[in-house]
Amino acid sequence: MSAALSSLPTLNKPDGNGASIDEVSKQIEGKHVALYFAAGWCPMCTSFEPSLLQFREAAISSGKNIELIYVPSDRQQGDVVKRTTAMNMLSVPLGEEADAMKTRYKIWAGAESMKLGTGRRSGVPALVVLDPKSGDELAFLAAESKGAKALDDWPLDDSGLW
Repeated sequence: MSAALSSLPTLNKPDGNGASIDEVSKQIEGKHVALYFAAGWCPMCTSFEPSLLQFREAAISSGKNIELIYVPSDRQQGDVVKRTTAMNMLSVPLGEEADAMKTRYKIWAGAESMKLGTGRRSGVPALVVLDPKSGDELAFLAAESKGAKALDDWPLDDSGLW
């Protein structure tokens, strides 16, 4: 089991059904995992997503596989399924598990401040890239403030992508 997997809660497949540990393990094996904090009602999120999906496709085309995991700030499960199906992403279940991830990484929508507090470092959209060796945070990409330019902050290695 990868370190990134061990740092994650239970996940759902894009269709909203629970994914087994084996399914998730196969899907993220050999990939760089990033948590994508967003909401469908958020105009900044929906305008950022074409750039994010282009980045993912360019990375995959160059042999650098990325797995994006959606951490929803949506208001209903149906909205999460609609978005994860359209973007082909696993997701953290809406509710307590998503809230725990938002609190852990201090990223949530302003609309969630009554529930989650005011001690956040960013709103949505934002990404947290996980270290494949430890599962810890490797990089924070502040898409709320930087938009598509936040993708320039993806951790690089000598080969140019990571």
